[in-house]
This record gives sequence, structure tokens and C-alpha cells, in this order.
Amino acid sequence: MVQKHIFVALTGASGSMYGLRLAEQLCLAGVQVTFSASCSGTAVCREETGLDLSGDLDKALQRLYNHLEIDSGIRLVHPDDLFCAAASGSSAPDAMVVSPCSMGTLARIAAGTSGNLIERCADVMLKERLPLLLVPRETPLSDIHLENMLKLSRAGARIIPAMPAFYGRPESVLDLVDFMVGKIMDQLGIENDIYTRWGTE
Repeated sequence: MVQKHIFVALTGASGSMYGLRLAEQLCLAGVQVTFSASCSGTAVCREETGLDLSGDLDKALQRLYNHLEIDSGIRLVHPDDLFCAAASGSSAPDAMVVSPCSMGTLARIAAGTSGNLIERCADVMLKERLPLLLVPRETPLSDIHLENMLKLSRAGARIIPAMPAFYGRPESVLDLVDFMVGKIMDQLGIENDIYTRWGTE
């Protein structure tokens, strides 16, 4: 069985924990993960979690592994590395998740500008008709935000807003994060029991 390959991107919206926890759970599920954080995403991640993804990639990857408490399964790539295989339709990953997805990144994907690796890979997913999952984290939403989401949804992207449910009676922030991560993994077709589903104990 061929190992599934998923590109996880973290951009400059609040909610770095969503992307980090997703990368961890995908690795634990045996998925090959390519991970990239935009410059703004790196800054927000450092502010929210204390994790520094800047500088030398090998050292940043080791800090990422230490933070997630895992030791393998992730390839960390620079957001400006347009020579990365994921930037080409001939080597596209099986799916891509942008979590969290800033409104700026969402707008640039909707416009097809492809200014960095994250935006280019998203463009590849759309043109190759492969799963592109966007997890916007913004409130309130302007007409422009909503129009961009609708445009992307019509182009084939799946919009999964960071809106955790409360029927599972969450007891921690991690419970709320895990609800969203579980929903994302469901959309990727990856079995998981990370969150409480409706009608279960």
C-alpha cells in the first residue's frame, strides 16, 4: 500500500495549534507530511505556541519534532522553495490542508497569484482537481472574505472554518482543537477517534 502524502501549511492567522496538531496526528496515522509555514505563520506560531520555525531548516525541524513529541514523518520546506516537488502537478501531494488559513492567503489562492510555495501548491491542487482543504480563522467575515471562499468552493476547495462544536462537552482547549483536527482528517479519508462524534459516549 502506497503511503499517503499530505502537504500541511500554516499561515498567518491565529490558530497555529490546528496545523501543528494536524501534522502530529497525520504522522501518527502513518501519513507522509510535507510541512511549511509562511513568514507570517512562523511569527504567529512563535507568539502563540513558543515554537520557532525560522532559521536553518534542519534545526527548525528538530524543534518541530520536539514540540510535537514525535521523531519522524515530516519534511519541513521553506515557503519560498518553488523547486519543491509539491510545486509541480507531476509530483503533487495527495491532498493539501492550509490550517490556519489567513484571509490574505485565501485571497491570493482565489486570485491564483502563487507568490510562494504554499500558494503555488494550492494552485496545483485546484488545477489537478485534488483535495484542497482551507481552514479559515477570522471573525467577523467581510463580503470580500465570503466571496473569496465561495469562489474557491466553486473551484473545488473545501472550506472548513475553525468552528469547534460543544456537544462533546470539551474540557480543554486541546479538546476544541481536536474536534477541528478530527473533522479535517475525516475530509481526508483518514480514520481517527481524536474527537467525540455526535451520538457517541
